[in-house]
Amino acid sequence: MLQYQIDCIEHQTAEDRAQTGVFIIGPLERGQATTLGNALRRVLMGGLEGSAVTAIRIAGVNHEYSTVPGVREDVLDILLNCKELSVNSRSAELEIGRLVVAGPAEARASDLQFSSQVQVVDGNRTIATVAEGHSLELEVHVERGIGYRPIDRHNEGTSSIDLLQIDAVFMPVKRVNFNIDETAVAEGGSVRERLRIEIVTDGSITPDDALAQTANKLLELFQPLATVTLVEEVGVEPEPSAEAQIPLEDLNLSVRAYNCLKRAQVNSVSDLMGFSYEDLLEIKNFGSKSADEVIEALERIGISIPHSRTSN
Repeated sequence: MLQYQIDCIEHQTAEDRAQTGVFIIGPLERGQATTLGNALRRVLMGGLEGSAVTAIRIAGVNHEYSTVPGVREDVLDILLNCKELSVNSRSAELEIGRLVVAGPAEARASDLQFSSQVQVVDGNRTIATVAEGHSLELEVHVERGIGYRPIDRHNEGTSSIDLLQIDAVFMPVKRVNFNIDETAVAEGGSVRERLRIEIVTDGSITPDDALAQTANKLLELFQPLATVTLVEEVGVEPEPSAEAQIPLEDLNLSVRAYNCLKRAQVNSVSDLMGFSYEDLLEIKNFGSKSADEVIEALERIGISIPHSRTSN
C-alpha cells in the first residue's frame, strides 16, 4: 500500500479574515495526483456546509428598489453588502441578528447583534453609511446550507412584504487551485507525483478543517462501494407440465417414427416441444408422414408445435 504524507507549507490570513492554506501531498503513483486533486476540488468548492445571509429587513423599507432616508447606499447596495458578509453559524436553525445605528456613523458587520451561536468573521466590513440626524435599523437572517441557493420567487408571496430575500452563497471555500509535480523515480523506474493544492476560505473555516471535512465526505461516498457484494440471482426454471413429462413410448407412435426420434435423442414430450414441423422433417429418415403422425399424437394431449422455426 502506497504511503504518502500531507504537509502545510503556507498559511496566511488576509485583512478581510480570509484564510489561505497550501498543502503538499505525496509521493503518489502516476495519475493518482490528478484523481485526488479533482475529487478534492469538487467537494471543497460545492460540497461543504457553510453559513450565509439569506434575507434582511430594513425598517421603513418594503421593496429592494427603494432608498433609506439619510443613508448613502440604496437598498440594493445594502443587500449586496450583507450578501458578502462572512458569518459562521453553529446552529441548524435560522438565526436572526439586529443592528441599530444612529448617524453620523458607518454601520459595520461588528455592529450586528447575534446570539452566541453566530460569529461574524470580518467585523470591519461596511454595511451602510448613515448621515447625521438619521438612523438605520436592520434585521439579518442567517442560515446554514450547502452550495448556492437562489431566491425562491414562489415563496415571496407567503413571506412578509418587508423581508428582502438574498441569493445565498453557503460555500465557505472561495477558491481552490492545484498542480502536479513529478518527484523522484521509485524502484523499477516508475515516476512518483506530488500534488500541490491551494485552498482559500472566507475565514469561517480554516483550510486545514476544510481539507479534513472534504476527505471525510469522500470516505463516506466511497465506503459503500468497499462492501458491495454482487450475488448472482439463480433463475428458477418453471416446473414442466404433466404433459411435458410424458415419455415418448406413451405416444403410441409407429416403430419407424419412434426409432427415428430415439436416434435424435428425443425421449419425452418435453424434448419434442423444442422442435418445429420443419425441424422434424430434418431428422434423418423422418418423412412428412412421420411428422404428421407426431403432430397428431401431440394434439391428442393438448400440445401443439409451430410449423416453422420463425413462428411465434
